Amino acid sequence: MTPQKDTEKNASVEKSNKKEHLSEMQYFVTQKNGTEPPFFNEYWDYFEPGIYVDVVTGEVLFTSKDKFRSGCGWPSFSRPVDPSAVKLLPDASHGMVRTEVRSQSGDSHLGHVFDDGPGGGARYCINSAALRFIPKNEMQKEGYGYLLDSV
Repeated sequence: MTPQKDTEKNASVEKSNKKEHLSEMQYFVTQKNGTEPPFFNEYWDYFEPGIYVDVVTGEVLFTSKDKFRSGCGWPSFSRPVDPSAVKLLPDASHGMVRTEVRSQSGDSHLGHVFDDGPGGGARYCINSAALRFIPKNEMQKEGYGYLLDSV
């Protein structure tokens, strides 16, 4: 089961209204498969306790507990909260072969996953523009209290 916030608070943005509700960069990254600049994004060096959710749908994606310093200039995580919250797709764009990471419920482009993470594990290299950070002290009021023990 994919962790999701309370249904009544999960106000998913309709496809036709996404441009209205997202910044230009958020729209470019999540809807046009874009990439924000490394080191010039909101969460690349942010390490406060909390969770990261899909900026479009509010679907829970990652926790601060699984975030690490990779030096790549984007937020890096060793794993998603629940593997079923993301889908992995082959990506041969830009002359490279990579694995794209998309959110399951919103189909938002998040970034890419590589096999050079801690201990030879995964490194989910995710665009900050695809994420909304919920600090631990606000998780309960935002409807994510059931995940407090995960942070």
